[in-house]
Amino acid sequence: MLKLTTDEIKEKAHLLHAGDEVLLSGVVYTARDAAHKLLTESIRNGTSLPFDLEGAVIYYAGPTQTPKGKVCGSFGPTTSCRMDAFTPTMLENGVAATIGKGGRSPEVTEAVIKHKSPYFVALGGAGALAANHITACDVIGYEHLGCESVKRLVFKDFPLFVATDIYGKSIYDLGGTV
Repeated sequence: MLKLTTDEIKEKAHLLHAGDEVLLSGVVYTARDAAHKLLTESIRNGTSLPFDLEGAVIYYAGPTQTPKGKVCGSFGPTTSCRMDAFTPTMLENGVAATIGKGGRSPEVTEAVIKHKSPYFVALGGAGALAANHITACDVIGYEHLGCESVKRLVFKDFPLFVATDIYGKSIYDLGGTV
C-alpha cells in the first residue's frame, strides 16, 4: 500500500498501476454533475472558479447531513460515468486526479493517459468509514446546490484503489469489482 499526498500525484503517477491500494492525504475538492456543468461553463466563459484546477484532485461525492461533533456526514463516492462528458475538460485544465466509483468511458481513459492524471475509486457503500478519513470539510462554491455544492476537504490516509492508471490499464479490465 502506497501512502501518497495530493501534491505528489503528478510526480508519482508513473508509479501507480491499476489495482494498487493507496492511502491519500491532502486537499481534495468535491464536484458532482451539477457542479461540473457550472465549472465547465466557467471555463468556457473565462469566469472565475471556486478553486484552482491546476493540481487539484476532484472527488465525485456529496455528504449526508453532518452529525453533531463530526466534521462531515457519510461521504461515499458517486458513480463517475455521470461526469465523463466533463472529465476531459477538467484534466485538460490541470486536474491531477479524479476519485469516484465505477468504470469510465474510452474518452476519459484517453484523457487520463494524455494528461497523466490517474482515476481512483473509493469503496462504494462505505461512506461512514470514508468520513473518518476526512479532517476538514468546507463549502467553497455553488452553495445553492446543497449536498452537491463544491467543498474543500482534507483527507488523512483516505483508502483508495487506482482504477485507471496513466498507461490506460483499468482495474475493471483486470477483473476488479470495486
